Amino acid sequence: MTNDCFLVTGAFGLVGSAVVAELSDQGRRVVATDLDIPSNRKRAQELAARPGVQVCWADLTSTTDVEALLAAVAPTAIVHLAAIIPPFCYARPGLAQAVNVDATASLVRVASGMPSPPRFVQASSVAVYGARNPHRSDEFLTASTPLRPSDLYGAHKVMAEDCVTTSALDWVVLRLGGVLLAEPRWAVDRDLIFFEAVLPSDGRIQTVDVRDVAHAFCAATVTDHVREVFLIGGDDTHRVTQASLGTETAAAMGLRGGLPTGRRGNPDDDQAWFATDWMDIEHAQNVLAYQCHSLPAMYAEIRAKVGWRRWPLRLLVPALRWYLRRRSPYRGFPGDYADPWAAIDRRWGDPRPSPRSDAEAQAVRR
Repeated sequence: MTNDCFLVTGAFGLVGSAVVAELSDQGRRVVATDLDIPSNRKRAQELAARPGVQVCWADLTSTTDVEALLAAVAPTAIVHLAAIIPPFCYARPGLAQAVNVDATASLVRVASGMPSPPRFVQASSVAVYGARNPHRSDEFLTASTPLRPSDLYGAHKVMAEDCVTTSALDWVVLRLGGVLLAEPRWAVDRDLIFFEAVLPSDGRIQTVDVRDVAHAFCAATVTDHVREVFLIGGDDTHRVTQASLGTETAAAMGLRGGLPTGRRGNPDDDQAWFATDWMDIEHAQNVLAYQCHSLPAMYAEIRAKVGWRRWPLRLLVPALRWYLRRRSPYRGFPGDYADPWAAIDRRWGDPRPSPRSDAEAQAVRR
């Protein structure tokens, strides 16, 4: 394995950074690629200091850059993580299509034409399944659950998967649940606060520690189980609701009671829910053996890292609760139930798949 080279795209995002670090820790030779922008440079400098890590800047929406990158690297495996995710993809749907779908197609095409085609490990999402009403069914998501994307991100991931799975490459697709980082959240990102408040409080989500996600991707580069789709979520403790996730995360920071109660989803409207749910991850765990961090253990890490600051932070709870109520996406919104797609539309634009995306996603499902 010492002569093998692993190319990681989107290398300086949340998952990408963890994957590059894990590959380096395993003694692999890694080429980390991403856009050369200020927000990526500091992280790139940190990762480049690790053994076996080389940084190579590239714009994957440029066919010229893709061809030059793969010719220079000649990777054994490509871990493709580059993507524009919710909610940012809703504000720039054209760019999201170019990054999430067209760049994937370009990578697959160029990789397929190489003298020694690499394995292709594709990052996908449970968003491919679309809105999930927990009041309708107790069944967990599986790799064979029908794909019915409700938003353009889910449709993009369906099309990206199709680019990969219809190729002649050895491929592995990982559909991710809600990826978490066991770190305190000190920054106040208004877009993310708004987005999280949009989601139905009783919606189901299966989370997973980003370090476990990195283990899964690294295992996927060498597993004998190729041309398979795996669902990647944490153990049973990670099967929670949106409300409990927010409440317990705030509590770990010392801010218990700081989050206002969100709106519940409409049990009679299957489309007024977000695209998350609980998953059957037994097969993925048996093959990839990636789960190491329970959700309670992650909360404990956050509490330990916040440390003594949890006590003065408690004094901020009333102000935080007031601020979040003022910023609620449903303030002045009609009705009693959450309507995530309408709230997203008001903030960022129509989240539904474009006519092209919808038609192509339907063609894939048929």
